[in-house]
Amino acid sequence: MNESYAEYLVRRKTPAYAWLVTGLLGVITAFFVFMAMTAGVLSVILMFVFGFLTYLSYRNFHVEFEYLYVDKQLNVDKILGKAKRKKAYECSMEEIQMIAPSDSHVLSDYKVTGKTLDCSSRMPGVKTYTAVIQKGSESIRLIFEPNDKMLHCFRQTAPRKVVQ
Repeated sequence: MNESYAEYLVRRKTPAYAWLVTGLLGVITAFFVFMAMTAGVLSVILMFVFGFLTYLSYRNFHVEFEYLYVDKQLNVDKILGKAKRKKAYECSMEEIQMIAPSDSHVLSDYKVTGKTLDCSSRMPGVKTYTAVIQKGSESIRLIFEPNDKMLHCFRQTAPRKVVQ
C-alpha cells in the first residue's frame, strides 16, 4: 500500500501596523495597571479590558498555517499566537481539480464561484500555489505554499492534477 505523508509550517508575515497596535494597547494596559493601584474600581475594569484587547491583538496578528497531507487528504490548520489551533480547511484529492502556481495561465480555465482562502505567508517573492477545489456545487480557491515534498506527494497521488 502506497501511503504519502507531508507536512509544512508557514508563518504569515505580521503587518507593520500590528506591532504598533499591540504596543499601544500594551502601553495603555500598563497605564491602567498603575492607575488601578492608585485609583478606584473603574481603573481595574479598564485594566482588564485593555489587557484582554492586547491579548486578542497579539493572538490574531501572529498567524501560522500548517499544511498536512496524509493519504489523499489535505488539511490546513490555522495557528493563532502559537497557542490556539483551528481547522482552516480540509479536502481530499478527489475534490481537488487542479493545483498550479498562482501565476499560471492554467488556472484561468477554472471558474471559482465560491470563496478564496489565502493560507499563504504573504511574503514577497515566495512561490504560492492555488488549488481549485470543487465541493458540491461550490468551487473554492485555496492559496497556499507547499514545499517540494508535498508537491511530490501530490504528483504521486494525482499526476494530472498538479502543474509545475
